[in-house]
Amino acid sequence: MAKDKTRDIENSTVNDGSHAIRRFTVGDALIILILIILCLTCVLPFIHLAAKSISSNTAVMQRSVVLWPVGINFDAYSSIFQDGTLVRSFLYSVLVVAIFTVLGMITCTCAAYPLSKKRLKGRAFFTVVLMIPMYFNAGLIPSYLLYKDLGLLNNMWVLILPLIYSSYNMLIMKNYFQSTIPDTLEEAAFLDGANNFQILFRIVLPLSLPIIATLSLFYAVGRWNAYADNKYYITSEGLKMIQYKLYQLVASATEAQTATLSEAIEVKSTPEVLQAACIMFATLPIICIYPFLQKYFVKGVMIGAVKG
Repeated sequence: MAKDKTRDIENSTVNDGSHAIRRFTVGDALIILILIILCLTCVLPFIHLAAKSISSNTAVMQRSVVLWPVGINFDAYSSIFQDGTLVRSFLYSVLVVAIFTVLGMITCTCAAYPLSKKRLKGRAFFTVVLMIPMYFNAGLIPSYLLYKDLGLLNNMWVLILPLIYSSYNMLIMKNYFQSTIPDTLEEAAFLDGANNFQILFRIVLPLSLPIIATLSLFYAVGRWNAYADNKYYITSEGLKMIQYKLYQLVASATEAQTATLSEAIEVKSTPEVLQAACIMFATLPIICIYPFLQKYFVKGVMIGAVKG
Protein backbone atom coordinates (compact mmCIF):
# COMPACT_ATOMS: atom_id res chain seq x y z
CA MET A 1 0.00 0.00 0.00
CA ALA A 2 2.80 2.40 0.86
CA LYS A 3 4.50 1.72 -2.46
CA ASP A 4 1.24 2.36 -4.34
CA LYS A 5 0.76 5.69 -2.59
CA THR A 6 4.33 6.67 -3.34
CA ARG A 7 3.84 5.77 -7.01
CA ASP A 8 0.60 7.78 -7.16
CA ILE A 9 2.33 10.82 -5.69
CA GLU A 10 5.16 10.56 -8.22
CA ASN A 11 2.71 10.20 -11.10
CA SER A 12 0.69 13.22 -9.94
CA THR A 13 3.91 15.25 -9.71
CA VAL A 14 4.86 14.36 -13.27
CA ASN A 15 1.35 14.94 -14.62
CA ASP A 16 0.96 18.44 -13.19
CA GLY A 17 4.18 19.55 -14.89
CA SER A 18 6.09 20.54 -11.75
CA HIS A 19 8.83 18.00 -12.45
CA ALA A 20 9.32 19.35 -15.95
CA ILE A 21 9.86 22.85 -14.59
CA ARG A 22 12.89 21.73 -12.59
CA ARG A 23 14.71 20.51 -15.69
CA PHE A 24 16.70 23.01 -17.72
CA THR A 25 17.45 21.71 -21.20
CA VAL A 26 19.60 22.90 -24.07
CA GLY A 27 16.43 23.99 -25.84
CA ASP A 28 15.52 26.25 -22.92
CA ALA A 29 18.98 27.81 -23.00
CA LEU A 30 18.69 28.39 -26.76
CA ILE A 31 15.29 30.05 -26.38
CA ILE A 32 16.60 32.32 -23.61
CA LEU A 33 19.62 33.24 -25.75
CA ILE A 34 17.41 34.12 -28.72
CA LEU A 35 15.12 36.24 -26.52
CA ILE A 36 18.11 38.07 -25.03
CA ILE A 37 19.47 38.83 -28.52
CA LEU A 38 16.07 40.09 -29.68
CA CYS A 39 15.75 42.30 -26.60
CA LEU A 40 19.24 43.71 -27.13
CA THR A 41 18.48 44.57 -30.77
CA CYS A 42 15.63 46.75 -29.48
CA VAL A 43 17.26 48.25 -26.40
CA LEU A 44 20.87 48.87 -27.48
CA PRO A 45 20.11 51.24 -30.40
CA PHE A 46 17.92 53.30 -28.10
CA ILE A 47 20.64 53.48 -25.43
CA HIS A 48 23.20 54.42 -28.09
CA LEU A 49 20.92 57.20 -29.33
CA ALA A 50 20.32 58.49 -25.82
CA ALA A 51 24.06 58.54 -25.14
CA LYS A 52 24.76 60.49 -28.32
CA SER A 53 22.08 63.06 -27.54
CA ILE A 54 23.88 64.20 -24.36
CA SER A 55 27.47 63.73 -25.52
CA SER A 56 29.90 66.38 -26.71
CA ASN A 57 30.12 67.17 -30.41
CA THR A 58 33.78 66.13 -30.55
CA ALA A 59 33.12 62.71 -29.04
CA VAL A 60 30.26 62.01 -31.42
CA MET A 61 32.26 63.12 -34.46
CA GLN A 62 35.13 60.89 -33.36
CA ARG A 63 32.73 57.94 -33.05
CA SER A 64 33.81 57.34 -29.46
CA VAL A 65 30.26 57.21 -28.07
CA VAL A 66 28.83 53.71 -27.86
CA LEU A 67 26.54 53.03 -24.89
CA TRP A 68 27.78 55.66 -22.45
CA PRO A 69 27.82 59.44 -22.98
CA VAL A 70 31.18 61.18 -23.33
CA GLY A 71 31.51 64.82 -22.33
CA ILE A 72 27.97 65.13 -21.01
CA ASN A 73 26.09 68.29 -22.02
CA PHE A 74 22.52 69.21 -22.90
CA ASP A 75 23.13 71.78 -25.62
CA ALA A 76 21.00 69.91 -28.16
CA TYR A 77 18.00 69.77 -25.83
CA SER A 78 18.53 73.42 -24.95
CA SER A 79 18.38 74.30 -28.66
CA ILE A 80 15.15 72.33 -29.07
CA PHE A 81 13.39 74.18 -26.25
CA GLN A 82 14.77 77.58 -27.26
CA ASP A 83 13.57 77.09 -30.82
CA GLY A 84 9.99 76.37 -29.77
CA THR A 85 8.78 74.93 -33.08
CA LEU A 86 9.36 71.34 -32.00
CA VAL A 87 7.77 72.03 -28.62
CA ARG A 88 4.66 73.52 -30.24
CA SER A 89 4.56 70.62 -32.67
CA PHE A 90 4.89 68.23 -29.72
CA LEU A 91 1.94 69.79 -27.86
CA TYR A 92 -0.12 69.83 -31.06
CA SER A 93 0.68 66.14 -31.60
CA VAL A 94 -0.45 65.33 -28.04
CA LEU A 95 -3.76 67.07 -28.75
CA VAL A 96 -4.27 65.21 -32.03
CA VAL A 97 -3.39 61.86 -30.46
CA ALA A 98 -5.75 62.45 -27.52
CA ILE A 99 -8.71 63.36 -29.74
CA PHE A 100 -7.90 60.55 -32.15
CA THR A 101 -7.71 57.95 -29.38
CA VAL A 102 -11.00 59.02 -27.75
CA LEU A 103 -12.93 59.12 -31.03
CA GLY A 104 -11.32 55.87 -32.17
CA MET A 105 -12.34 54.03 -29.01
CA ILE A 106 -15.90 55.39 -29.26
CA THR A 107 -16.17 54.26 -32.88
CA CYS A 108 -14.61 50.88 -32.15
CA THR A 109 -16.90 50.23 -29.18
CA CYS A 110 -20.04 51.29 -31.04
CA ALA A 111 -19.18 48.84 -33.83
CA ALA A 112 -17.91 45.93 -31.72
CA TYR A 113 -20.62 45.77 -29.06
CA PRO A 114 -23.65 45.28 -31.37
CA LEU A 115 -21.76 42.79 -33.56
CA SER A 116 -20.92 40.69 -30.49
CA LYS A 117 -24.63 40.07 -29.80
CA LYS A 118 -26.49 37.19 -31.40
CA ARG A 119 -29.78 39.08 -31.14
CA LEU A 120 -28.61 41.57 -33.77
CA LYS A 121 -30.35 40.71 -37.04
CA GLY A 122 -28.01 40.64 -40.03
CA ARG A 123 -24.95 40.45 -37.77
CA ALA A 124 -22.93 38.39 -40.28
CA PHE A 125 -23.66 40.84 -43.11
CA PHE A 126 -22.67 43.90 -41.07
CA THR A 127 -19.51 42.15 -39.89
CA VAL A 128 -18.43 41.46 -43.46
CA VAL A 129 -19.15 45.05 -44.50
CA LEU A 130 -17.15 46.48 -41.60
CA MET A 131 -14.25 44.12 -42.28
CA ILE A 132 -13.86 45.17 -45.95
CA PRO A 133 -11.64 48.22 -45.15
CA MET A 134 -9.17 45.83 -43.52
CA TYR A 135 -8.39 44.27 -46.92
CA PHE A 136 -9.24 46.95 -49.50
CA ASN A 137 -8.78 50.71 -49.79
CA ALA A 138 -9.21 53.24 -52.56
CA GLY A 139 -5.58 54.34 -52.68
CA LEU A 140 -3.75 57.61 -52.22
CA ILE A 141 -5.05 59.65 -55.18
CA PRO A 142 -8.78 58.91 -54.69
CA SER A 143 -8.37 59.57 -50.97
CA TYR A 144 -6.66 62.90 -51.67
CA LEU A 145 -9.43 63.97 -54.05
CA LEU A 146 -12.10 62.96 -51.55
CA TYR A 147 -10.47 64.90 -48.71
CA LYS A 148 -10.10 67.89 -51.01
CA ASP A 149 -13.81 67.83 -51.88
CA LEU A 150 -14.66 67.53 -48.18
CA GLY A 151 -12.45 70.50 -47.33
CA LEU A 152 -10.18 68.48 -45.05
CA LEU A 153 -6.84 69.39 -46.63
CA ASN A 154 -4.63 71.52 -44.40
CA ASN A 155 -6.98 70.77 -41.54
CA MET A 156 -6.31 69.03 -38.24
CA TRP A 157 -9.29 66.72 -38.82
CA VAL A 158 -7.69 65.09 -41.85
CA LEU A 159 -5.28 63.47 -39.38
CA ILE A 160 -8.12 62.21 -37.18
CA LEU A 161 -11.39 61.38 -38.94
CA PRO A 162 -10.22 59.08 -41.78
CA LEU A 163 -8.47 56.64 -39.44
CA ILE A 164 -10.62 56.52 -36.29
CA TYR A 165 -12.29 53.30 -37.44
CA SER A 166 -9.99 50.27 -37.42
CA SER A 167 -11.36 46.89 -38.54
CA TYR A 168 -8.57 45.08 -36.71
CA ASN A 169 -9.24 46.82 -33.40
CA MET A 170 -12.97 46.29 -33.81
CA LEU A 171 -12.45 42.56 -34.35
CA ILE A 172 -10.30 42.26 -31.22
CA MET A 173 -12.86 44.10 -29.09
CA LYS A 174 -15.74 42.09 -30.56
CA ASN A 175 -14.01 38.80 -29.67
CA TYR A 176 -13.26 40.12 -26.19
CA PHE A 177 -16.92 40.93 -25.58
CA GLN A 178 -18.00 37.50 -26.85
CA SER A 179 -15.48 35.55 -24.77
CA THR A 180 -15.51 37.57 -21.56
CA ILE A 181 -18.92 39.13 -20.97
CA PRO A 182 -21.47 36.36 -20.25
CA ASP A 183 -24.90 36.64 -21.86
CA THR A 184 -26.56 35.77 -18.55
CA LEU A 185 -25.20 38.98 -17.03
CA GLU A 186 -26.87 41.08 -19.69
CA GLU A 187 -30.09 39.06 -19.50
CA ALA A 188 -30.27 39.76 -15.79
CA ALA A 189 -29.79 43.48 -16.48
CA PHE A 190 -32.59 43.39 -19.07
CA LEU A 191 -34.89 41.81 -16.50
CA ASP A 192 -34.06 44.65 -14.12
CA GLY A 193 -35.20 47.15 -16.74
CA ALA A 194 -31.82 48.26 -18.16
CA ASN A 195 -31.55 49.22 -21.83
CA ASN A 196 -28.65 48.58 -24.21
CA PHE A 197 -26.84 51.83 -23.41
CA GLN A 198 -27.12 51.30 -19.67
CA ILE A 199 -25.76 47.76 -20.02
CA LEU A 200 -22.88 49.01 -22.16
CA PHE A 201 -21.80 51.85 -19.88
CA ARG A 202 -22.56 50.33 -16.47
CA ILE A 203 -21.69 46.66 -17.02
CA VAL A 204 -19.74 45.94 -20.19
CA LEU A 205 -17.22 48.80 -20.23
CA PRO A 206 -16.27 48.57 -16.52
CA LEU A 207 -15.51 44.87 -17.10
CA SER A 208 -13.48 45.63 -20.24
CA LEU A 209 -10.69 47.82 -18.89
CA PRO A 210 -7.90 45.50 -20.19
CA ILE A 211 -9.08 45.61 -23.79
CA ILE A 212 -9.85 49.33 -23.57
CA ALA A 213 -6.32 50.05 -22.35
CA THR A 214 -4.85 47.78 -25.02
CA LEU A 215 -6.71 49.31 -27.95
CA SER A 216 -6.17 52.84 -26.62
CA LEU A 217 -2.45 52.10 -26.70
CA PHE A 218 -2.79 50.78 -30.25
CA TYR A 219 -4.57 53.96 -31.34
CA ALA A 220 -2.23 56.35 -29.52
CA VAL A 221 1.04 54.73 -30.62
CA GLY A 222 -0.18 54.29 -34.19
CA ARG A 223 -1.19 57.94 -34.49
CA TRP A 224 1.93 59.22 -32.71
CA ASN A 225 4.32 57.35 -35.01
CA ALA A 226 2.48 57.96 -38.30
CA TYR A 227 3.58 60.79 -40.55
CA ALA A 228 2.62 59.72 -44.09
CA ASP A 229 -0.81 61.39 -44.05
CA ASN A 230 0.79 64.49 -42.53
CA LYS A 231 3.16 64.51 -45.50
CA TYR A 232 0.44 64.10 -48.13
CA TYR A 233 -2.40 66.25 -46.80
CA ILE A 234 -0.76 69.00 -44.73
CA THR A 235 1.37 71.88 -46.02
CA SER A 236 0.91 74.40 -43.22
CA GLU A 237 3.86 74.43 -40.83
CA GLY A 238 1.62 74.97 -37.82
CA LEU A 239 -0.30 71.72 -38.51
CA LYS A 240 2.68 69.40 -38.83
CA MET A 241 3.02 66.78 -36.13
CA ILE A 242 6.23 66.03 -34.25
CA GLN A 243 6.99 62.82 -36.15
CA TYR A 244 6.81 64.58 -39.52
CA LYS A 245 9.01 67.39 -38.21
CA LEU A 246 11.46 64.73 -37.10
CA TYR A 247 11.28 63.06 -40.51
CA GLN A 248 12.08 66.36 -42.23
CA LEU A 249 14.98 66.97 -39.88
CA VAL A 250 16.52 63.53 -40.40
CA ALA A 251 15.93 63.63 -44.17
CA SER A 252 17.59 67.03 -44.54
CA ALA A 253 20.54 65.95 -42.41
CA THR A 254 20.96 62.76 -44.40
CA GLU A 255 20.98 64.60 -47.72
CA ALA A 256 23.02 67.67 -46.85
CA GLN A 257 24.70 66.67 -43.57
CA THR A 258 23.04 69.66 -41.91
CA ALA A 259 20.28 69.71 -39.34
CA THR A 260 18.88 73.07 -38.31
CA LEU A 261 15.93 74.32 -36.32
CA SER A 262 14.89 77.93 -36.60
CA GLU A 263 17.28 80.47 -38.14
CA ALA A 264 16.79 82.70 -35.09
CA ILE A 265 18.24 80.09 -32.75
CA GLU A 266 21.93 79.45 -32.46
CA VAL A 267 22.43 75.68 -32.63
CA LYS A 268 25.63 74.62 -30.87
CA SER A 269 25.29 70.90 -31.63
CA THR A 270 26.37 68.94 -34.66
CA PRO A 271 23.66 67.53 -36.94
CA GLU A 272 24.16 64.03 -35.59
CA VAL A 273 23.75 65.09 -31.95
CA LEU A 274 20.75 67.26 -32.81
CA GLN A 275 19.10 64.36 -34.64
CA ALA A 276 19.57 62.08 -31.66
CA ALA A 277 18.14 64.68 -29.27
CA CYS A 278 15.10 65.26 -31.48
CA ILE A 279 14.43 61.52 -31.78
CA MET A 280 14.64 61.13 -28.00
CA PHE A 281 12.38 64.15 -27.53
CA ALA A 282 9.72 62.58 -29.76
CA THR A 283 10.06 59.05 -28.36
CA LEU A 284 10.15 59.60 -24.60
CA PRO A 285 6.38 60.21 -24.14
CA ILE A 286 5.49 56.75 -25.45
CA ILE A 287 8.23 55.16 -23.34
CA CYS A 288 6.93 56.92 -20.22
CA ILE A 289 3.30 55.91 -20.80
CA TYR A 290 3.80 52.32 -21.90
CA PRO A 291 4.93 50.79 -18.54
CA PHE A 292 1.68 51.90 -16.87
CA LEU A 293 -0.42 50.18 -19.55
CA GLN A 294 1.72 47.10 -20.06
CA LYS A 295 -0.24 44.83 -17.70
CA TYR A 296 -3.49 45.73 -19.44
CA PHE A 297 -1.80 45.40 -22.81
CA VAL A 298 -0.69 41.80 -22.22
CA LYS A 299 -3.95 40.72 -20.62
CA GLY A 300 -6.08 42.37 -23.30
CA VAL A 301 -4.17 40.83 -26.18
CA MET A 302 -4.39 37.33 -24.68
CA ILE A 303 -8.08 37.50 -23.80
CA GLY A 304 -9.20 39.38 -26.88
CA ALA A 305 -7.11 37.37 -29.34
CA VAL A 306 -8.77 36.22 -32.55
CA LYS A 307 -10.03 32.69 -32.10
CA GLY A 308 -10.53 30.22 -34.93
